[in-house]
Amino acid sequence: MEIRVLRYFLTVVREGSITKASEVLHITQPTLSRQLAQMEEELGVKLFGRGSRKITLTNEGILLCRRAEEILQLVDKTEKELVEQDEQIEGKISIGCGEIAAVQLLSNLFQTFRKKYSRVNFDLFTATADLVKEQMDKGLLDIGLLLEPVDKEKYDFIRLDREENWVVLMRPDDPLAQKESVTAKDLSVRPLILPRRLSVQSELASWFGNYNNNLNIVFISNLSTNGAVMVSHGLACSLVIEGAVPFWDPSKITYRPLNPPLTATSVLAWKRGQPFSLAATKFIEHMKCFLSMVRS
Repeated sequence: MEIRVLRYFLTVVREGSITKASEVLHITQPTLSRQLAQMEEELGVKLFGRGSRKITLTNEGILLCRRAEEILQLVDKTEKELVEQDEQIEGKISIGCGEIAAVQLLSNLFQTFRKKYSRVNFDLFTATADLVKEQMDKGLLDIGLLLEPVDKEKYDFIRLDREENWVVLMRPDDPLAQKESVTAKDLSVRPLILPRRLSVQSELASWFGNYNNNLNIVFISNLSTNGAVMVSHGLACSLVIEGAVPFWDPSKITYRPLNPPLTATSVLAWKRGQPFSLAATKFIEHMKCFLSMVRS
């Protein structure tokens, strides 16, 4: 006996007619009649008197009507309590991320999540992917927005569709700013700032190819913002992910894409097998649902 069909039954009783009830329920009369007949068959009793144009109830129908009202009141009360309990979820969700373009996606996730769970707030930790993963492994961060590669044995993750582009930061008066894109040869004779993350340095080394052994690396930097300060003072050019560029002063910093292009993919990851708070668990569910909807 389905809750939905119980509601159909009570609507018929209230309206006194299958025709009127079908209009109220926005289903066809044959469909409604078939649902009621199936319910009678499942229960093994007759619920409606026959031979009258107006709906009448048998004794069994009267009993079911009384019990159905009680059942549906309890169902409605339970649903309301569950929703209210859901709305009471509160707490802090800690998320680590780098200065990448996919942070824009986080803002959409936060906004849609807080519409449902307004008592939840977020702790944003900005660092390199290696440091974010270290904090996740210690249980200090719930979720990380990371550039790949990611250890598939250690983390569950959702790969994001958006690609991250590598670019070169420079001053607007730098001769490289006159180019549409910058090659490894162009950079081989310039002082450079590289990211601290070793796996990223390895990818950049592959991109530089034969020029890699003779690079003039002046700084390594864990965050592109600090490197950009050095660039603005003319100390070097910096290789960074494009994501943070729009937030810098274009009168002091400009950038050009690499040629050939170098891209990276990002993921939202969380440690496999780690117990999470109810708020964090709900947010992971929200991420999965939101991103599946975006992709469909």
